Amino acid sequence: MFESVQSLIDEHKAVQEELSDPAVHADAGRAKRVNRRYAELSRIVHAHDEWQSTSEDLDAARELAKEDEAFAAEVPGLEERLAQTQEKLRRLLIPRDPDDARDVIMEIKGGEGGAESALFAADLLRMYLQYAASKGWKTEMLERTESDLGGYKDVQVAIKGSSTDPSQGVWAHLKYEGGVHRVQRVPATESQGRIHTSTTGVLVFPEVDEPEEVAISGNDLKIDVFRSSGPGGQSVNTTDSAVRITHLPTGIVVSMQNEKSQLQNREAGMRVLRARLLARQQEERDAVASDARKSQIRGMDRSERIRTYNFPENRIADHRTGYKSYNLDQVMDGALEPVIASCIAADEEERLAAIGSDES
Repeated sequence: MFESVQSLIDEHKAVQEELSDPAVHADAGRAKRVNRRYAELSRIVHAHDEWQSTSEDLDAARELAKEDEAFAAEVPGLEERLAQTQEKLRRLLIPRDPDDARDVIMEIKGGEGGAESALFAADLLRMYLQYAASKGWKTEMLERTESDLGGYKDVQVAIKGSSTDPSQGVWAHLKYEGGVHRVQRVPATESQGRIHTSTTGVLVFPEVDEPEEVAISGNDLKIDVFRSSGPGGQSVNTTDSAVRITHLPTGIVVSMQNEKSQLQNREAGMRVLRARLLARQQEERDAVASDARKSQIRGMDRSERIRTYNFPENRIADHRTGYKSYNLDQVMDGALEPVIASCIAADEEERLAAIGSDES
């Protein structure tokens, strides 16, 4: 794996020179891609420099220890530090998901459990909004269909980061959230105090940076407009501002009625459609990808139960990684980082194992 470092160092120098070209910054899309690659390569270069420097220090300490025992005491510490820097560099050389730096569009949908599932969808939305705020990410509500009790039958939100470092990207963290989330608690509608089990689905799509990334022909779209509706007869538009976009080749349907303007709803709908088409392309690529690029931690099976939220025991458990903690109240307030970190670590271990088997 380390044989590829020099080529990455050379690429880092080339990208650094590219960033000094004013033409790069005149194209916003190109500038974003180049900056992301530079940030990713910079981490590898810095880790390599640290590993190389520690290796030289260890060699020097071993040589000097032959004449002065005082230097021998430094050897164990340097050996441990060398192992740590080597492992850090090794992990940075794992092929990264090319979409890690992207922003995301997240959809939370009620599942089994009726009203309770819709209420939990609202709880999950709040959890993700709080987590996004803790990361300094911006959020934008795109669409929501409220339930009678104040939950959400369906809600879509865009989450946008600011870092050019792919490891800090929104997709790099939230891509593991797609799947079925199971909740065990006493519903607000339960008069007997019995614990019920409900499920809520989460879909996560990487957002397209530039519209040109996903080509969509106008001839492939069927666009219908209709009058918006709201719960209890409130917030109902008197004009046909709601939009339903059908992508004919794939059958993907996106409906938007959150905004009062038909144009705004159409723009939001196209954002979601592009994200879903990009995700579809990824699924097709993953189907033929090598084992080193596939991930069982972030599978595309949207019916997979990935996590359980047990309120009576204040317990959260991730079924893919084995992570378990008894601070569910804090997690629901946005303290999601340790749970996601377990997914990232498991994904890295899986990729390392796949690379190791390929090399052998």
